[in-house]
Amino acid sequence: MSAVLVEDGPDKGAIWHFGEPTKEQRALEAGTAWADLSHYEVIAVDGPERLTWLHSLTTQHLEALTPAVWQDVLILDPQGHIEHQFYMVDDGKTSWLVVNPGRSELLLVHLLKMKFRMNVEIRDVSNEFAVLRAPGVTDALGGPYALVPRTELDEMKKSFASIATQVGTWALDAQRVATMRPRLGFETDHKSIPNELGMLNKSVHMNKGCYRGQETVAKIANLGNPPRRLVLLHLDGSVVTIPATGADVEKDGVKVGFIGTVARHHELGTIALAVIKRNTPTDAALTIDGIPAVQEVG
Repeated sequence: MSAVLVEDGPDKGAIWHFGEPTKEQRALEAGTAWADLSHYEVIAVDGPERLTWLHSLTTQHLEALTPAVWQDVLILDPQGHIEHQFYMVDDGKTSWLVVNPGRSELLLVHLLKMKFRMNVEIRDVSNEFAVLRAPGVTDALGGPYALVPRTELDEMKKSFASIATQVGTWALDAQRVATMRPRLGFETDHKSIPNELGMLNKSVHMNKGCYRGQETVAKIANLGNPPRRLVLLHLDGSVVTIPATGADVEKDGVKVGFIGTVARHHELGTIALAVIKRNTPTDAALTIDGIPAVQEVG
């Protein structure tokens, strides 16, 4: 079957599936799948001070980042709210920031404002480089990933297709939801802090120097009481429709949170990531658009 494309949202135009999403999900779990993520955007940071500079701006420890090691990185506002999320890899000469579709311009503007007199050069190279989800067992970031010059993209796709099954965003999202990996713009809003989303010691390094928003992260980490929590919801599979991203999560008719990504998993059924109030009992009966849901806390 020919590819079915995503119709809306930030992944609009990307491949959703090829008609057999269950087969695609199984291939992804087996490590025998690849995916075209060339709709993602890429920013390159060059210069001898790039790692020191990025280290000072972000939540990650990047000063001595080993080449070819991918990191999930955040930039926070002064109150600790998440402003930017990107995957990053360094090749020893250049740091490559892989950004959600439609978000590279905002990140580029921020980075240019923060450049000051640092010896770095920042540019959007989305038209020159693309990202593929490479064949292999899934790692903590949902990879392995391959950064490819667009002049070599078709050749690399053919190479991957010769040894693995191509999958779409359906399979990728189902795996991401099942493993509770939040994505900016889906599991976040203007109030989101890393503590709520299970990002400490993952996207946030807890033993590095100062960065913007660190005071909030450290304070709430020490108290152990973020105002909300990320949960995995198991939705009633007898309902044909699924709720949209941003739909209210309710308990006894009162809003307690919102839905992020919803996915149909080949083993778990209809599942979703949601951000709900911390004081919501873990055994509470929840509904989204009238659909019953049971929560699982990571």
